[in-house]
Amino acid sequence: MGGWKTVLNPLKPERCFWLGDEACAEGAIAAGCNFYAGYPITPSSEIMERIAHRFSEINRVFIQMEDELGSIAACIGASWAGAKPMTATSGPGLSLMMENIGYALITETPLVIVDVQRAGPSTGQATRPAQGDMMQARWGAHGDYEIIALSPWSATEMYTETIRAFNLAERFRVPVLVLADEAVGHLREGVKVEKEVRIYERKKGKGVAPFVGEDVPPMPAFGEGEKLLVTGSTHDQWGFRRTVSPEAQRNLVRHLARKITDHKDEIIEVVEYHCQDEELDLLLVAYGFTARSALAAVEAAREKGIRAGLLRLKTIWPFPREELLRVGQKAKRIIVPEMNLGQIVREVQRVLPQAEPYSRTDGEVITPQEIVSHF
Repeated sequence: MGGWKTVLNPLKPERCFWLGDEACAEGAIAAGCNFYAGYPITPSSEIMERIAHRFSEINRVFIQMEDELGSIAACIGASWAGAKPMTATSGPGLSLMMENIGYALITETPLVIVDVQRAGPSTGQATRPAQGDMMQARWGAHGDYEIIALSPWSATEMYTETIRAFNLAERFRVPVLVLADEAVGHLREGVKVEKEVRIYERKKGKGVAPFVGEDVPPMPAFGEGEKLLVTGSTHDQWGFRRTVSPEAQRNLVRHLARKITDHKDEIIEVVEYHCQDEELDLLLVAYGFTARSALAAVEAAREKGIRAGLLRLKTIWPFPREELLRVGQKAKRIIVPEMNLGQIVREVQRVLPQAEPYSRTDGEVITPQEIVSHF
């Protein structure tokens, strides 16, 4: 029971003209999301609005919670009841969710969190784009763990990467973040909806330990006859608290990390543009909306005879170190444009120390012309 399967898409196969946020909501529906708990926050509110309308049509569960703490708590409970849950937020709401993201990590609870980033810190500029939550997504919860975070760059990928987020959450029993930004969330583009969709259903098992033991243990739901113990304290494979056991703590933490790090080939996706040259004069490393400007800048550079390429990071966490090294080691110069003061560039520099940041933090997108002028 469980595993990969191809099913008919509950959406009508057609070409649609959607906001990125709308495409995200429809991708959740296509992936089988049947529970949404959220609180409205710009610039992600259109996701909740679309879900509220659409779930009423298809008999799925929507609830507006009192805040983001309650939203993610409801999603965790729904997941253990057998649902495929999602919530959406922006930076301030993501901050409120962090304690329960840690709880979801230690209890191996699959769910999807969409973060449509805006300029911060704090309330910041609620309607302006930024990419300032990249490190918070990775390190916001305390302790040692691994997490998955994806970065769409278009309305189409708001649809497809939301589906992928659900599949990864179910496959690895982990919260998965979709790190969009305001520019992508409010971008309106054509999106092609296919007739079929490939989804992953969580594995279940009778009388099998639901934690720690296996690579990715089966996950029964409450009410299915299993004696479930779910706790945020250190626990053994059956969920019993082992808060003074060095062995239990070691086994649990290593398990939470290894089920991700041992399967990076299933998780990490990057896209190369014009990287076929044996040697590159310039490599741009970018993600999200900024990667669109980076691609235009690369194409402008190549028209001038500069051997330029782009490595686009569709998966941010786990970080694609090997893929970056393979492409980056043949580049004379590496630039990482970001709508922050330099977050992912720090990860790039751990692999390729010569990488240079290019930052914009004024609530405006980075344009191709800006990147070209920095060559």
